[in-house]
Amino acid sequence: MSLSAGPGDRYVVGVDYGTLSGRALVVRVGDGAELGTAVHPYRHGVMDAVLAADGRQLPADWALQDPDDYRDVLRHAVPAALAESGVDPTRVIGVGIDFTACTVLPTLADGTPLCELPDLRTRPHAWVKLWKHHAAQRQADRINALAHERGEPWIGRYGGKISAEWQYAKGLQLLEEDPEVYARAERWIEAADWIVWQLCGTETRNVCTAGYKGIHQDGRYPSRDYLAALHPGFADFVTKLDGPLLPLGARAGGLTARAAAWTGLPEGVAVAVGNVDAHVTAAAAQALEPGRLVAIMGTSTCHIVNGTEPAEVAGMCGVVDGGISAGAWGYEAGQSGVGDIFGWFVAQAAPAGYASHEVLSAQAAAQPVGAHGLVALDWWNGNRSLLVNHDLSGVVVGLTLATRPPDVYRALLESTAYGTRMIIEAFAGAGVPVDELVVAGGLTTNTLLMQIYADVTKRPLGIIGSAQGPALGSAIHAAVAAGAYPDVPTASAVMGRVERDVYRPDPGRARAYDALYAEYRRLHDHFGRGGDDVLLRLRAIRNAARQAAHDPADEATVPLEVMA
Repeated sequence: MSLSAGPGDRYVVGVDYGTLSGRALVVRVGDGAELGTAVHPYRHGVMDAVLAADGRQLPADWALQDPDDYRDVLRHAVPAALAESGVDPTRVIGVGIDFTACTVLPTLADGTPLCELPDLRTRPHAWVKLWKHHAAQRQADRINALAHERGEPWIGRYGGKISAEWQYAKGLQLLEEDPEVYARAERWIEAADWIVWQLCGTETRNVCTAGYKGIHQDGRYPSRDYLAALHPGFADFVTKLDGPLLPLGARAGGLTARAAAWTGLPEGVAVAVGNVDAHVTAAAAQALEPGRLVAIMGTSTCHIVNGTEPAEVAGMCGVVDGGISAGAWGYEAGQSGVGDIFGWFVAQAAPAGYASHEVLSAQAAAQPVGAHGLVALDWWNGNRSLLVNHDLSGVVVGLTLATRPPDVYRALLESTAYGTRMIIEAFAGAGVPVDELVVAGGLTTNTLLMQIYADVTKRPLGIIGSAQGPALGSAIHAAVAAGAYPDVPTASAVMGRVERDVYRPDPGRARAYDALYAEYRRLHDHFGRGGDDVLLRLRAIRNAARQAAHDPADEATVPLEVMA
């Protein structure tokens, strides 16, 4: 495959918006060759401690971003990727984007973010709420309880629980904690749809985020009566969500003159409807066939698999008709912390001489399975699937005075593999087969981790053939939006790439992991399903102490119900 730009070739640009930065990738339409890439870090990063506008301290479990950082990716990363590629911008026929989700923001009817209004600049609720904003768990609990009480038909499509990360919990938190900002918000929109609006000047919604994060099922959102029962002021919430709903790979519009100036691309270039970073990666990994689960592993992990029929899987993130690709039922599950857990250990817990992934992985790899005597729960950032509770926290069991840093590190790696096995078994138990894994994301370079996943899940494991899976997937959708291919599967077959069966389970290690996995399941159910709510009580005590420190006028006491 030639990596040089030819005079008659056509190209597309995929833009992948991650947690800390955005990446642009220039891809040749004819064969998927990646010719140029560039990354632009967000100037404000993640605001999880203080608000950038005035330095005020944010409460626990908040995570905000500045939407202008997203525009900066278009202004900087796209021109830089074009320059590196050597591609004539006039040969670019389409742009596609993907985003972390649920990352959502309040805007005016014309798309202006509320945080960019001078009088709302210092109001935290006017800013973007990143996917890992977990401060709406209380609202999520009420959403779920009421849905079950009323027998809402959509709740089973989400495994019985709506996440605190999603649009409704965050929207209800906005209403209850800052009703003025809620009233000013004429739109409550996923960042994926908002940045497409910025590119083409046309407001759209994509079926992926509408289905998985916006509770859009069978052609409708939750009823006004249900929303009013949650809170009388919440009855109009769907009017803030509802917009032109388009399938994945559709053309949202053409690049505006303003966006053309930002990116260096010609005005009128096709802009694909938005998508989610994990879901768009399935096309890049040639994994749209049922039974082929894609695990997009980075700071967190999202698990994506197509099925032929709808099924209700306890604890999953959702099943959506056409949510991954048209003509199939797309299933999603996830783990809220994976790479973040390993990174935490290296940065915060590993002593001098051990504080690198390479050193820890090399020493951990020399151990037989189970030699460290540890089992960990992978809840450092809460549990997305199967428990859907972001107030849970991490656990390590079996520590002794003989425990060494590589022991703990390996136990943390293994804990995330156990969490993935729980998800796979939940899918299989509900009639959604998972025959093989395809892994994408930055963690594919850790060979120890990949082999652990194959051994724990007892399934062959393939590796996506691109280091830029989401950006390549967005480029594939851009090619379809521009008319170069009739549909996403056809474009995926030409432009995607994967190496299958790179890792195979070892029967001996797999048997050894069965015993450890059994202990993981016992701990999982004990701490996560009501055996002992100590993790929730500790979280409440922590939050009360932090609130008292933040506001000295408050009583620095823990509520009695927390101590019960």
